[in-house]
Amino acid sequence: MTKILVTGGTGYIGSHTVVELLEEEMEVVIIDNLSNSEREVLNGISSITGKEPHFEEVDLRDRESTFGVFERHPDIAAIIHFAAFKAVGESVEKPLDYYENNLLSLIHLMEAMKKYGVDHMVFSSSCTVYGEPDTLPVTENAPIKKASSPYGNTKQICEEILHDAVATMQGKGVISLRYFNPIGAHESTLIGELPIGVPNNLVPFITQTASGVRECLSVFGDNYNTPDGSAIRDYINVVDLAKAHVVAIRRLMDHGQKSDFEVFNLGTGRGLSVFEIIEAFEKSTGQSLNYKVMGRREGDIEKVYADTSYANSELGWKAEKGIEETLLSAWKWELNIRSKK
Repeated sequence: MTKILVTGGTGYIGSHTVVELLEEEMEVVIIDNLSNSEREVLNGISSITGKEPHFEEVDLRDRESTFGVFERHPDIAAIIHFAAFKAVGESVEKPLDYYENNLLSLIHLMEAMKKYGVDHMVFSSSCTVYGEPDTLPVTENAPIKKASSPYGNTKQICEEILHDAVATMQGKGVISLRYFNPIGAHESTLIGELPIGVPNNLVPFITQTASGVRECLSVFGDNYNTPDGSAIRDYINVVDLAKAHVVAIRRLMDHGQKSDFEVFNLGTGRGLSVFEIIEAFEKSTGQSLNYKVMGRREGDIEKVYADTSYANSELGWKAEKGIEETLLSAWKWELNIRSKK
């Protein structure tokens, strides 16, 4: 059975990807320091799949502890690397934390790949590497512009590290998946996005407002150069996104001993504004949202959405779930969380 190491595997995207890997009959080792997730997520994963992943509570910034995982699991075939700090606004306030965590974690993993003979990695990247794009939709060949936040810059630097390292490591293959905006939850409502503290992303802030946890939803900016003035993003269902990682792992395995660095955009190819998301949420759930318009948030860009044709053709993958279905899943997940409080 193929063993996959998933860093950040109890996090939002990581936990959904672990589920997909287990359901594809792969063995999974999770590394997570639980700084932005909870151990009980493991119970949700096991309840969905009927299988238990191995769990290692390790901080990837600790090189010795990271190497210890590879010593205990010498048969790891590939890595999916999610573990990173990921809030744009927080990164503006705490840039050194972001550079230390996101860069050191990757470097230690790459060193482990070389030392322990692991040939494949799928890297969790972001559309933030494109900055404010010149043309839309964004293709993989769009220029990498100066990042609008330290978070975005860490993703750019990590991709540069991967590109340079793979060129010197014979037989290593890396796929960088540039996500747009993951939202929603698993249909079981057993796992989903579980932000600690005040959410940094739109949809959990919406669901928490609808459930009464938050008094009001803040819309950051209504004076962008967009049809309704609010920022536009490409929102992709987290389960669709998770499935793409399984496809990417299989692509790397099929390539065998081939040194390569590839990038793919993962999105729906459709841009939706903040106000359109609010409207779709209200329509799909029957809930009315209390919101107010605030000033623009530092580090945010105006509009971005993906050209997914390359991922569709090369990976044979395509986002399938619609926005209302996705928002409804996020709402059901929220209700499940609140029922346990």
